[in-house]
Amino acid sequence: MNRALTLDDLVLAGISLAAGLLLAFLSRTLLRWLAKHAKRTRWSGDDVIVDALRSVVPWAAVAGGAAAAAIALPLTRTVQHHTDQLLEVWLIFVVTLSAARVIAGLVRAVTQSRSGVAGSATIFVNITRVLVLAIGFLVVLQTLGISIAPLLTALGVGGLAVALALQDTLANLFAGIHILASKTVQPGDYIRLGSGEEGYVVDINWRQTTVRQLSNNLVVIPNGQLAKANMTNYTHPEQRLTILVQVGVGYDADLEQVERVTAEVVAQTMREVEGAVPEHEPAIRFHTFGDSRIGFTVILGVGEFSDQYRIKHEFIKRLHRRYRAEGISIPAPARTVTVQPGTTLIPQQRGADEVMGAQAGGSA
Repeated sequence: MNRALTLDDLVLAGISLAAGLLLAFLSRTLLRWLAKHAKRTRWSGDDVIVDALRSVVPWAAVAGGAAAAAIALPLTRTVQHHTDQLLEVWLIFVVTLSAARVIAGLVRAVTQSRSGVAGSATIFVNITRVLVLAIGFLVVLQTLGISIAPLLTALGVGGLAVALALQDTLANLFAGIHILASKTVQPGDYIRLGSGEEGYVVDINWRQTTVRQLSNNLVVIPNGQLAKANMTNYTHPEQRLTILVQVGVGYDADLEQVERVTAEVVAQTMREVEGAVPEHEPAIRFHTFGDSRIGFTVILGVGEFSDQYRIKHEFIKRLHRRYRAEGISIPAPARTVTVQPGTTLIPQQRGADEVMGAQAGGSA
């Protein structure tokens, strides 16, 4: 039979609980100081660990104080057992949430720091968090005395039915994992699909890939569709790329002068325009005798895909200004039409009313 509750028991229990609260306050203050120093380091993993400890340690101190207070009180064996179980579940719950945060944060830190791994891709982070939470839930059930063997068996049987019902979702999930594991596409890459969609990859999650177009619109592509699509990645294996600008000059132009002047404009553009590649060597290639001009291609180097529009813009303006100063003509397309005597010209690509009006005017 348990003894009666005394004032000494209450005082001892209160001291134990107050000690736990004081220890929680002191530990939180210490961890806050450690967090400030962790931010000064280059590795982001220590920030994640300290942030998680700021949640675990104070709650563990409170739980320890509550456990000591329960021991000090003359509780029955049944009440003591349930109290211990409640505190254990509480600690497991806090530790599970903190562990999920730590592991997910470390996964995110590793993917962001290592080249060749998809940084900021939430699919790995989400899978890691779900696994940790599931393990914590099973541990809680085991602590409460609930056997998890039948639950695992039921999950195994029900998992087959769920897999059949969620074929498309699972296909997108495994397609996303395959895309990231094969390093075909990573967040930050600029891609263009065979169907015409293009833009920067923002994120790859468990179901879909989000692409941000240059107009800042978001295109959502299911992972399964992305894995099967014909795709051009303008970021890998190298972010720098070359672009082609088509130019033409008149037949009376001195091609040696044209090549020299164009090369000077290319070199100037590469040095002065943001996003250009200064070490790019000018490349001019004549290739076509056209109807009214000699066509050639100018090859420019750009730092990344979106830079090409600004570089083309500046290059064409500078080339046009320089050609005018050098007296080099850029002829407009022209075609000579010879009309034989007695030939009737039929108007083309004109409206019916316009043709009838012209005929009426001619008969008048």
